[in-house]
Amino acid sequence: MISAIRGELLSLEDTSAFLATGPFTLEVYVPDFVRRHLQGKIGETIELQTMAYLEGNPQKGGRMTPRLVGFTTKAELTFFELICSVDGLGIKKALQAIVRPVREVAAAIEQQDTKTLSTLPGIGPAVAERIVAKLRRKMTRFALMVDQATGVAYEPMHDLVAETYEALIALGHTTEDARNKIDLILGSGKKFKSVEDILTAIYQQEYA
Repeated sequence: MISAIRGELLSLEDTSAFLATGPFTLEVYVPDFVRRHLQGKIGETIELQTMAYLEGNPQKGGRMTPRLVGFTTKAELTFFELICSVDGLGIKKALQAIVRPVREVAAAIEQQDTKTLSTLPGIGPAVAERIVAKLRRKMTRFALMVDQATGVAYEPMHDLVAETYEALIALGHTTEDARNKIDLILGSGKKFKSVEDILTAIYQQEYA
């Protein structure tokens, strides 16, 4: 199985990225939020985390064509696989639907905001309800991701950040307030080793 591809980004189309890898040019399907992130990287060497699938309908006599879907991080790939596990959402439909950053979609799922989810292409109210029912308890670490375009990268701290988020909720903060506090303190660039360190920094900053 091909789990990642590294090569020169030759071009982008609405739903695909074309990478030169050795003597080959590979087409990799990408959701819209990934395509936007790659727009300024034409001609650069990039790496995409990938998942493979077969496209086609053998029951109707069609041939099965191998395809690759690409993401800039493993967390994005994991999120996409979770979305595809919901009844009524296959890979092609999910590719069309996820036009907003993972963080925004995950936050909507976590907050059971089916109205926002229903605005995604191809996601009606019934599918939005199924997404929330199946995934809302699995979204914390994705809702805390920072959009790749911001340049603030604390993805390696996901577990620590998720625990801090849960601690803030337990202390009576709303989900939005907890995320804002974490954004602010991690955006400072400081390094933390424990939940206690992050909480201390949050409250010290508030009362400074």
